[in-house]
Amino acid sequence: MRDNLEARLDAVREYGFSCVQFSLSCAGLDPMPDEIDPVDCDRIRLRMTRRDITMSAVSGTFNMIHPDVAQCQQGLRRLQTLARAATRMGTSLITLCTGTRDPESMWRRHPDNDSPEAWYDLLGTMEQAIALTEGSGVSLLIEPEVSNVVDSARDARRLIDEIGSPRLKVCMDGANLFHAGELPRMPEILDEAFDLLGADIVLAHAKDLDRDGQAGHLAAGTGLLDYDRYLSHLQAAGFDGALILHSLSESQVPRSRAFISEKLQHLTGR
Repeated sequence: MRDNLEARLDAVREYGFSCVQFSLSCAGLDPMPDEIDPVDCDRIRLRMTRRDITMSAVSGTFNMIHPDVAQCQQGLRRLQTLARAATRMGTSLITLCTGTRDPESMWRRHPDNDSPEAWYDLLGTMEQAIALTEGSGVSLLIEPEVSNVVDSARDARRLIDEIGSPRLKVCMDGANLFHAGELPRMPEILDEAFDLLGADIVLAHAKDLDRDGQAGHLAAGTGLLDYDRYLSHLQAAGFDGALILHSLSESQVPRSRAFISEKLQHLTGR
């Protein structure tokens, strides 16, 4: 049972990793708290530094188009708190969730996500997010995800262009790009995603899927994602950030890590 920060970080090193996408919950804190004690920031950074682990990004997810406006405003206040603490913890990247009209889960698709009103609300929330984190030294990362209002690379490109901030970047997850019926178009969809977003990708995920739609919840190497194409695109885009394994159990870590390592070695010739 890994029930504290030290044990969790020790496990990261034991499995041969040197970076993480962090959630404050791993340090026994609320993942999006109203306040963050500087002592906790220093504790987290020190524990990671001692183990030579980098915090590649920290999670700042909340439902950016929740039907209850008060929840969006609460999320924005907490995002500002997180942004003020992020660099002290050792990262300049915060991952976001562009949200859904589903009132219960920010990862569940809702038909109203496609409405002009949902897009207008996202623009308003994102503009506030950029303004509230100004001067913090952090970039905010969106991820195209079929369950959210930004459910495609085209929507991600549109949002980045409409917001117009150099601090709005992309977390790429190849397993989250395929709506129902789109799996046969995998090469085309992956190619388009990197054509549109390649220059803005600063973090990438490595997981897998066994079908299209809301399905990207498998360990990397156990599903249908074309990893040769996905990793080749990351290389061609000049990506030099962290590739984060997730959506896997601890028992699956060795196999998925070996799978990704083999793919990368073949790609780079090293």
